[in-house]
Amino acid sequence: MITFAQLSDTHLDGGQRAGERARRVMRHLDGLPLDAVLVTGDIADHGAPAEYEEAREVLRSPHPVLTCPGNHDRREPFRKALLGEERSGAPVDRVHEVGGAVFAMCDSSVPGEDHGFLADDTLEWLDGVLGERREAPAFVCFHHPPVTLGVPYVDGIRLFGAERLAAVLDRHPQVVAVLCGHAHTAAATTFAGRPLLVAPGVVSTIRLPGQDGPIADYEAPPGVAFHTLDDERRLTTHYRAVTGGSSTSA
Repeated sequence: MITFAQLSDTHLDGGQRAGERARRVMRHLDGLPLDAVLVTGDIADHGAPAEYEEAREVLRSPHPVLTCPGNHDRREPFRKALLGEERSGAPVDRVHEVGGAVFAMCDSSVPGEDHGFLADDTLEWLDGVLGERREAPAFVCFHHPPVTLGVPYVDGIRLFGAERLAAVLDRHPQVVAVLCGHAHTAAATTFAGRPLLVAPGVVSTIRLPGQDGPIADYEAPPGVAFHTLDDERRLTTHYRAVTGGSSTSA
């Protein structure tokens, strides 16, 4: 059995508010028995090098921290500060093996755009990663949800070309679930016959259609998803708000 946390959309910008909320979540996770912490994109708000230096400090954890970029991230400083690699504009795709499970952290960002798309190189890489590890349960993780969630603002900048990903997943039955962020709201649906689980936002929560107020709720506490995969490969997910601390604007 493995248990891991998933957070998303910290949007660190050097300001007090975003930094405090992300630190609050990480402090909460530090004290829990977790096998890993996933951060599914939009780690920085503007993709500035200083924001990734902040992220490197804020996301420090006793648990393995697995990351992938979002539409607010920039590949070059992301790669240099968070991965300790040379700057490159190529997709940031990484595979990790934790607790007997495979985590394919894919780059769904499109430089200069808000919508998502998995490049041919990324899909080829993913197909190879899954093909080499057929016996282990696998999670495919990236930023943009590949389906509509009923939130028009988010749906307009979702992952496009999702049928190409579905074709890859169809070849690999060991994939347990697809894990995403981007929507700033906890959500659960299906994609390619598997659970599609969307982490809530750390920096803010998107209001659903019909709810009063501006589209982004900055007063709601940051949220996190907890995923547990048992020995029968049954996945259970719990969503929790992380309360306490100040959320005042910088």
